[in-house]
Amino acid sequence: MDGQIEPISTMAIELGKLPGIGHKTAQRLAYHVASMPLDSVRSLAVALWEGRKAIRFCSVCGNYASGDLCAVCASPARHNGQICVVRDPRDVAAIERMHDYTGLYHVLHGTLSPMNGIGPDDIHIKELLTRLETEEVQEIILATNPDVEGEATASYLARTLKPLGVRCTRIAHGVPVGGDLEYTDEVTLSKALEGRREL
Repeated sequence: MDGQIEPISTMAIELGKLPGIGHKTAQRLAYHVASMPLDSVRSLAVALWEGRKAIRFCSVCGNYASGDLCAVCASPARHNGQICVVRDPRDVAAIERMHDYTGLYHVLHGTLSPMNGIGPDDIHIKELLTRLETEEVQEIILATNPDVEGEATASYLARTLKPLGVRCTRIAHGVPVGGDLEYTDEVTLSKALEGRREL
């Protein structure tokens, strides 16, 4: 970070540790912070610090929460016999933005990845099986990403859950709305065909 004074360089280094923030963006943000009034910078820093201290994991589903339960688990209206299994809390937020799903969630906090040494005991699969013993569940919706790890995790969970007599479904993956078949890769097209439904 040649040519920068040390405080701006230090801010840029720390900002650059955030995901999706490259070298130039980190520099731009550091200069922006340097130009902000001190009270605004303090408010930003306090909001980040206090927010992070207040965040914990829901004791039931593993989603982010500010109390013992997240807002979804705390709502009696959401206990409808469905549990949607996702990789991390960001996936919960993505599904919630649709305003279509009315069931509960279970956050795995990762996916199976034997190449990286991540097995069934390293993610929250045991917690899901415990929930099936204590909650009335009719359907588990597997909503992990359609990548190698996500597919492996979904397959493993489907095999594990089948003997328990719980209906296990997988979200469909396919051609995005507005997409051209000509430019769609073979795996996506294959998933689109597999996930077809009757009209």
